[in-house]
Amino acid sequence: MIIFSIIGALIGAGFASGQEMYLFFYRFGGWGIFGLILCSILIGLVVYKTFSIIYNSKQNGKEIKDYQDFLNEIFYKNRKPPKKKYLNLSYISNIIINVFLLVTFYIMISGFGAYFEQEFGFNKFIGASILAVACFFILIKDIKGVAKANSVIVPVLITIIFIIGIKNLNSTQLNSIQFNWNYNWIIQAIVYCSYNMILVVPILVELGEYIKSKKSITIISILSSVIVFVLAFSIFLLLTNVNTDFSKLEMPAIYAIDHAFPAFRAIYGIVILLSIFTTAISIGISFLKNVSKDKKSFPQFVGLMCISGVLISNIGFANLVKMLFPVFGYLGILEILCILKRN
Repeated sequence: MIIFSIIGALIGAGFASGQEMYLFFYRFGGWGIFGLILCSILIGLVVYKTFSIIYNSKQNGKEIKDYQDFLNEIFYKNRKPPKKKYLNLSYISNIIINVFLLVTFYIMISGFGAYFEQEFGFNKFIGASILAVACFFILIKDIKGVAKANSVIVPVLITIIFIIGIKNLNSTQLNSIQFNWNYNWIIQAIVYCSYNMILVVPILVELGEYIKSKKSITIISILSSVIVFVLAFSIFLLLTNVNTDFSKLEMPAIYAIDHAFPAFRAIYGIVILLSIFTTAISIGISFLKNVSKDKKSFPQFVGLMCISGVLISNIGFANLVKMLFPVFGYLGILEILCILKRN
């Protein structure tokens, strides 16, 4: 269940659509593959360190109950946070993360609408509204509803992407991938890991209660890292099968599927829609847990999130990804460094 929740949060609209894969890896050619390896390793390390911090704190009688507690632990540990909020790194970070969680939820809503517009010619508000309604009924059931949804949907996603990846290996021209040196692949791999993990860490905090041993932490971290790489590499190779300007496409993977494996188009469409849904509910529950301490207020918060998400979806999925993800990725590097340096 824990691994499925982690993967469900990671493989959202940007991932499955190929938009993130193009922006952060594919445009660097062969070096983008090394970027994927670096990013996958970093994701595994952050998962390991985050769960270890939560587990060790619990063993020492200092249980981390929420994300604010976790931020206090990584930024101040045995020291008291400053009383002045504008000097309190954990308080400032929590605000930034909450903004990013909400923005990412909006991006998922927008991605759902973009898919319906691109594939069926429907107004994007129709697709956005469908996802908003589905999220509402799952989110009001709290973390248990999200975990159950991920435990059913994510295995299906992994299986479909893996099958397409295997099918794709037979036609991929690996020798056509160029290796023109550009150090930016390192920076972009770190940024990609950073903005993904500042989204996932609040979810890990919520899942911390299910961690029972150090051994389970190691297993979860390794499997998460391996699964992320296999899925990402499958989409990376998929993009190599077509020669076009992906920067002008909302969903590059759909275009690649349509040209290389048209028979899989409908199936991959399901992957994208389910990926968007799993990330939306994972991100949504993290935001709700951070901003609402009273479960009775969940329906009101969820309603506001879903309605505003539909309204903002008109900005455009690709534009939101290109503008906001890199910005939050750079902002999240400080938190990731603090997590990794903890003993």
